[in-house]
Amino acid sequence: QVQLVESGGGFVQTGGSLRLSCAASDSSVRFNAMGWHRQVPGKQRELVARIFGVGVTVYGDSVKGRFTISRDNAKNTVNLQMNSLRPEDTAVYYCEAERGVVNYWGQGTQVTVSS
Repeated sequence: QVQLVESGGGFVQTGGSLRLSCAASDSSVRFNAMGWHRQVPGKQRELVARIFGVGVTVYGDSVKGRFTISRDNAKNTVNLQMNSLRPEDTAVYYCEAERGVVNYWGQGTQVTVSS
């Protein structure tokens, strides 16, 4: 069973930056796509960003121009650079990886942006 381990969450003021990282426990597994999603209590989990094996990226509308996703296929890691953070970015951020019809999820890391 592949596990995804996130790191890099924390507390930051409005306008600040954070970098999230996610590593797969098995570096030999190849994922079709890796990405980040976020969720706040009482709301559905929403897409933040996704990156496919060929480097194609997809971003949620609210983070375009502020967040950048990157991936190291050799190490099976995915990173999310978050700039110009806003209070509405406060959420638990989840790493996700897709392999065939299976989606793997990390346990989540809290990001809190103070106003």
